Amino acid sequence: MTPSPSPPPRTLGALRASGWRSRSVKDEVRANLLARRRSGAPLFPGIVGFDRTVIPALENAILARHDFILLGLRGQAKSRILRSLSGLLDPLLPVVEGCEINDDPLAPACRRCRRLLQERGEDLPVAWLPPADRYREKLATPDVTVADLVGDVDPVKAAVQRRTMADEESITYGIVPRTNRGIFAVNELPDLPARIQVAFLDILEERDLQIRGFPVRLPLDLLVVFSANPEDYTNRGSIITPLKDRIDSQVLTHYPRTVGESLEITRQEAWCRRGGPVEVLLPVLLETAVEEAVFEARRSEFVDPASGVSQRAAISAVECLVSNAERRGLLSGETPVRARVADLWAAVPALVGKLELVYEGEQQGTEAVARRVLGASLRRVFESRFPPVHGKPGRRKGQGGEPPAEPDDARYRSVVRWFAAGNTVDVEDGTTEAAHRAALGRVDGLLDLVRAHGAPADAAEETLLMELVLEGLHQHSVIAREDLDGRTTFKDMLKEMLAGMEEG
Repeated sequence: MTPSPSPPPRTLGALRASGWRSRSVKDEVRANLLARRRSGAPLFPGIVGFDRTVIPALENAILARHDFILLGLRGQAKSRILRSLSGLLDPLLPVVEGCEINDDPLAPACRRCRRLLQERGEDLPVAWLPPADRYREKLATPDVTVADLVGDVDPVKAAVQRRTMADEESITYGIVPRTNRGIFAVNELPDLPARIQVAFLDILEERDLQIRGFPVRLPLDLLVVFSANPEDYTNRGSIITPLKDRIDSQVLTHYPRTVGESLEITRQEAWCRRGGPVEVLLPVLLETAVEEAVFEARRSEFVDPASGVSQRAAISAVECLVSNAERRGLLSGETPVRARVADLWAAVPALVGKLELVYEGEQQGTEAVARRVLGASLRRVFESRFPPVHGKPGRRKGQGGEPPAEPDDARYRSVVRWFAAGNTVDVEDGTTEAAHRAALGRVDGLLDLVRAHGAPADAAEETLLMELVLEGLHQHSVIAREDLDGRTTFKDMLKEMLAGMEEG
């Protein structure tokens, strides 16, 4: 039987007897980082794609005992990295029981704790803080005050305790001193007004704080970290030069460099396994299409590159895609239900709020740009599985007023001619899988094309790839597609163009 661990010391005398020694929070984080690196344990679990870029720079800052800032566009895991720093703190830290600023029992700094030490001696009560209580963060907003951060004299407290306003025990401490012996984070630092940023100058350099005009100086033991978006430097605010100078290291973050890294993040974060009445099967092909859409948005001439496109766009898009398939399962009564290519268009509402457009994009409209990047992602996925539609990859026909031509590759001609004969295919939200496959199976040569070039693993993937081929032909301007009230209709491009001309 394994003996139960002995309870931690509860008095100063017992703490001394245990052999516990004080160390600064920066030394503590540094030592735990070294131990974790030696053991081979992950340094920052859940952080993907930064192993060779951000994390080495972050390690260097911690090993150098630096205060640092993470600088990057929205959705680059800055806040998650800052919050994960608490994992480098000790499991428990002794403090003077009831102290607002987590005083060290071996060397109390505030007047109250020094008075208690004189009164109680070795019986001074000790409490223990877990890492979660030693990490605090503040979102920088224009309404933040110095009193919020540092503290202020409380006249009511002074009156009740019959103390003068200059008495240290009349102070109500702000969030920074309450994080003493821990990690304090400021998110979106440039949004903090310049006059408030000044409050950090003494904290970062002299490691103490002053409250109003009273002679109160408290030594603080802190690791201070910040996050900022480079867009903020010009659009909303800036970091004052003296504060920049006092921040020891600047670590640059970035978006995932590959679709694979992006997909790993989305799988980690998206709510897809819902445990409801309908089980949704999400093909890798559609997951990849979502990630490709986000990459396309970051490359798009209509999207402002200075604002970036958050990884949250992919997470929200996948969740909308799964929801559309889940809703179809409820309508059709089928479970499990497999997500379809048409479900990807349900991701449009997830993208429109996350795209900051340039002027040309505003002229197009956010929804049109979202549909454009989704279409481009489907085209890219299609081209990765099937032969080029036209003679040269990337060549498109049917644009610039020219009528659409048949594909150069003869393998697609039977499909296109079937539509040219006046046939259409309807893909509806509420249809069963069998009805969906039957509708696609009517197209001449479509199933043969998929089996010959798409390498389907099973019948379900055959159905998915048949729909992808139709979408790919549409993205190459070979056949037309019409979306209306939960129904997608594929039809002949030339007839659609002539019909549009007649209506005009």
